[in-house]
Amino acid sequence: MDIKRSTKSISSMLINFLTYEAVKTVSEQLQETDRLKALWFNQFSTREKIQNGELYIKELLEVHQDLAFRIMTVREHLANEILDFLPEITRTGLQQSNMQLRCQHLDRLMSVQASEGYAECENLEPEAVVDLESESDRAST
Repeated sequence: MDIKRSTKSISSMLINFLTYEAVKTVSEQLQETDRLKALWFNQFSTREKIQNGELYIKELLEVHQDLAFRIMTVREHLANEILDFLPEITRTGLQQSNMQLRCQHLDRLMSVQASEGYAECENLEPEAVVDLESESDRAST
């Protein structure tokens, strides 16, 4: 496992997500303050590839510098607010998710095994059930 490569990849994904969150925040703010700019911004944001935060901002800088700077400021603010809490929240969330998935899997396995055991009992011949009951009676005496 290449931890350095994984860390860079996760960091890049996080930056892209912070950009996305900043775009949502700015869009909501613009809806309240400048509906015409909000309309333009929403159209730009749906046209451009917002999945790549860096490319999105570069393209926004070309056509609307003040909005691009605003996005960069908001995503930096978001990063400063959440990154300190992210490691612990991520660890806890992962542990809870893993535990829940394991429990669900175990429940499913137990349910399947129980139904298979019931099906085996149903397939027993009537004389086999009588024989089992006789053996059980003999063992108890």
